[in-house]
Amino acid sequence: MAVDLRALVREIPDFPQPGIWFKDITPILADPAGLDTAVTRLAEVAPPDVDIVIGAEARGFLLGPALARELGAGFVLARKPGKLPAETVRAEYVLEYG
Repeated sequence: MAVDLRALVREIPDFPQPGIWFKDITPILADPAGLDTAVTRLAEVAPPDVDIVIGAEARGFLLGPALARELGAGFVLARKPGKLPAETVRAEYVLEYG
């Protein structure tokens, strides 16, 4: 049963600083139908033949493994340098704000 995901997102004003609205997705994760809907919708828009899902620290760790399972793909952690003990690959990116 699909649910309205927007209705489950909790908005917290002025966090972490004034003027910013924090979008809290933990209510989606806590709701079985919400979690199922979120993963299903992500899988529906994924490109075909995905081999690996990369999840960035924090939120990417929460939905990435479930999406990878849904797609029959593997999952790779994207972490800050020095956070993993094994050999790693480094890539740089720029966060988008807007």
